[in-house]
Amino acid sequence: METVVMSNKQVVLRDYVTGFPSESDLLITSTTVDRKVPAGSKTVLVKNLYLSCDPYMRNRMRKPDPSSPATAQSFIPGKVKKNIYLLFLQPISGFGVCKVMDSGHPDYKEGDLLWGAVGWEEYSVITPIPNLHFKIHHTDLPLSHYTGLLGMPGMTAYAGFYEICCPKKGESVFVSAASGAVGQLVGQFAKLMGCYVVGSAGTKEKVDLLKNKLGFDDAFNYKEEKDLNAALKRCFPVGIDIYFENVGGKMLDAVILNMRPHGRIAACGMISQYNLQIPEGVYNLSLITYKRIRIQGFNAIDYFHKYSEFSEFVVPYIRQGKITYVEDVADGLESAPAALVGLFHGKNVGKQLVVVSRDHESCSV
Repeated sequence: METVVMSNKQVVLRDYVTGFPSESDLLITSTTVDRKVPAGSKTVLVKNLYLSCDPYMRNRMRKPDPSSPATAQSFIPGKVKKNIYLLFLQPISGFGVCKVMDSGHPDYKEGDLLWGAVGWEEYSVITPIPNLHFKIHHTDLPLSHYTGLLGMPGMTAYAGFYEICCPKKGESVFVSAASGAVGQLVGQFAKLMGCYVVGSAGTKEKVDLLKNKLGFDDAFNYKEEKDLNAALKRCFPVGIDIYFENVGGKMLDAVILNMRPHGRIAACGMISQYNLQIPEGVYNLSLITYKRIRIQGFNAIDYFHKYSEFSEFVVPYIRQGKITYVEDVADGLESAPAALVGLFHGKNVGKQLVVVSRDHESCSV
């Protein structure tokens, strides 16, 4: 049988980025993909339905630095020298939700739904990897949730809060970037534990969302606070037991001042620093010793082997309406550059994702 070739739009990084990224740093290009996977291969052709916009992707836009081997692997840009483009462009990649079109893999068949690592394109050819690609079984829940609540951000919130912070009922919890994909879940997990929870965000709309929809005990707009230390003392008169760190810089410095003895900080990300050529200093680190504070950085991928445990924990809460999840949806692959870049200007309200195809509407209830 003759192989059918399909057109395939992709999002490609134009060149390595310094400073804040712009939409022009990302190109929409078009290539082709075979409708059938090679005979005898274990590859899978998937049609991407949703793509997840995540802050860590900014680190993958920078030029590789041999002195920082821990940095996320950089994307391969389409332009490597002035006016010279690679013959075979590679799309940027991230997490997404997709449907199997053709498969040589014994564990996947046509029509299966999965989430995991894919290219930012209409169709991807992947080789499924255990604990990096997950078959979707709960199709009665919105498939978009597998970019957030039931995907990598959900695992990030779960692992960071329960595994690293080891919360106890009645403790005081502070969450920065609290209306984002991860922060909104950490706050709700903390409330389920019986904790006192405060979040920070960058607009009045987001602060209202935290207090009125997501159940936070209090919240403040960090952009309106002249003194972050004073803001935290106002919200936590006896100090903070747990800090879920998403922003870094001045906020982290102020939090350390307000941590209680034996406090725990789970460092998920530091979005305020990603676009700076010279990172902000943190000046109160000596208090870590005096207060016996534990700070631990982590990557959700380290905990993906616990995904089934996480799913069993969170799905009942979703079905019972005890967890709310706010999504900010951009429509069409062409909108992907603006959606991703918007993260670094605080334009999203909730989890930012991109709808690539509406084929999912016939798959979920």
